[in-house]
Amino acid sequence: MKQRLFAKTALTAAVLATLSGCASQADSTAPSWQADETYKLTILHTNDHHGRFWQNKYGEYGMAARKTLLDQIRTEVAAQGGTTLLLSGGDINTGVPESDLQDAEPDFKGMNMLGYDAMALGNHEFDNPLEVLRKQEEWAEFPMLSANIYDKETGERLFQPYQIFEQQGIKIAVIGLTTEDTAKIGNPEYIGDVDFRDPKAEAKKLIAELEETENPDVIIAATHMGHYENGNRGVNAPGDVALARYLEEGDLDMIVGGHSQEPVCMEGPNMYNKNFNPGDECQPDQQNGTWIVQAHEWGKYVGRADFEFKNGELQMVSYDLIPVNLKKKVKLADGSKKRVFIEDEIAQNEEVKTFLQPYQERGQAQLNIKISESNGKLEGDRNVVRFKQTNLGRLIAASHMQRAKADFAVMNSGGVRDSIAAGDITYKDVLTVQPFGNIVTYTDMSGKEIMDYLNVVATKPVDSGAYAQFYGISMTVQNGAVSNVKIGGKPLSLTETYRFTIPSFNAAGGDGYPKVTGHPGHVNTGFVDAEVLKEYLQANSPIDVNKYAPKGEMVYK
Repeated sequence: MKQRLFAKTALTAAVLATLSGCASQADSTAPSWQADETYKLTILHTNDHHGRFWQNKYGEYGMAARKTLLDQIRTEVAAQGGTTLLLSGGDINTGVPESDLQDAEPDFKGMNMLGYDAMALGNHEFDNPLEVLRKQEEWAEFPMLSANIYDKETGERLFQPYQIFEQQGIKIAVIGLTTEDTAKIGNPEYIGDVDFRDPKAEAKKLIAELEETENPDVIIAATHMGHYENGNRGVNAPGDVALARYLEEGDLDMIVGGHSQEPVCMEGPNMYNKNFNPGDECQPDQQNGTWIVQAHEWGKYVGRADFEFKNGELQMVSYDLIPVNLKKKVKLADGSKKRVFIEDEIAQNEEVKTFLQPYQERGQAQLNIKISESNGKLEGDRNVVRFKQTNLGRLIAASHMQRAKADFAVMNSGGVRDSIAAGDITYKDVLTVQPFGNIVTYTDMSGKEIMDYLNVVATKPVDSGAYAQFYGISMTVQNGAVSNVKIGGKPLSLTETYRFTIPSFNAAGGDGYPKVTGHPGHVNTGFVDAEVLKEYLQANSPIDVNKYAPKGEMVYK
């Protein structure tokens, strides 16, 4: 791996996180570190793994390569007399079938091999029944932390709230926090008895307790709450910026985050670096004396924060987001394009690769197992689905609508890649229909905004992937405009608020759809379209294809 340059100057000049409590320590809790000595401490982090234990088809990321990189960093830090701590911002579950079909066993056991020290519980840890999560806790040789998740009946915490680590005589407290939006976007069947309390209030309470009982030198929050620029969170629950601002300055040294699935790289105070590319220098956010970091998703990066600790003060020396075998397309002399590594290729650790290989093969084999059946063809042929409403296009939209508890759903026909024949349906059939791994998103809009949106989307021409399939809504399309719009059978009200789903590709402006990712009512659910469709087919088997056949909801004139 090539040496990388750090933007040290800006970081060195930044505000120092002064640790509370050290000056007033009683003799019985005197620090173990030596006065006037400088200690090196490196925090490594990832988040939103989402089942990506194996590299993708282009040879990017994967846990085997990540292990090699982590070991290289640990060796380097140890040679300089320092120590490391590896944390995860959560969401290990849900993303690729090879992992989902095995309850993320390869992922949690792989994390043991990679040497994770602790993780925050993410909202997708609750996609399965609680007994699955308890099984995952048994697999994990590291604590799964959350201080703000309680049992509604007993009022007791359901998970370990924090973990104390002692390195070089420095006492480090890592607390876990989970977005309270889990109650809103999780499966009610699994979380009906779970209370997701305000993580900001819980953090304040827990930090006060820790300073009383443990007197830590450093306090880090491993969170799954989301990073929202300048705290502008829209309809999302408050995230890491709000957390840092809620606490007293110096209460929290660092937040290792997740949930919003982005590289947190700032251009200036409260301003994202929108031009960040893999391999670029990355300046983390700082709010109220607290550093906030996040490493995008899927193990695409390992975040590395190098600190110096001296006389009770922690100073960030450098920060880096290191790409894990990420590639970019380059144009060759003959005009063709080729994917090349952005940085030097990181070799896969053979022990980890060998351990994970059977899980990958087992997962592949399970793709051919029957998950549902139907009494007729689900129509997704390109020359049909791009010209008119079909039962498969509408069924996919219905699955998204149900998963997001939305009022109606929009599905681009270009995202429907094949039909499903009558009879038995396998997961492989589902992945053939939905191969792109798009995420189901939803947006809450006023009726007036909905009309503006439909006037763009519902008027897309036939014979294109932009042609939209709809469910839960009816309308007339004439002369490039929509009218007579009804949602759930009732006329659309311009003043009411409605929720609709759209694949992440289109939410970001794909197919020429209006970009809604910046809308305050927009939420990325994190659920992969194929997985949502699979669960819907399972739950509603046998599928009556006639139920989803269009019945004149869309009238084109």
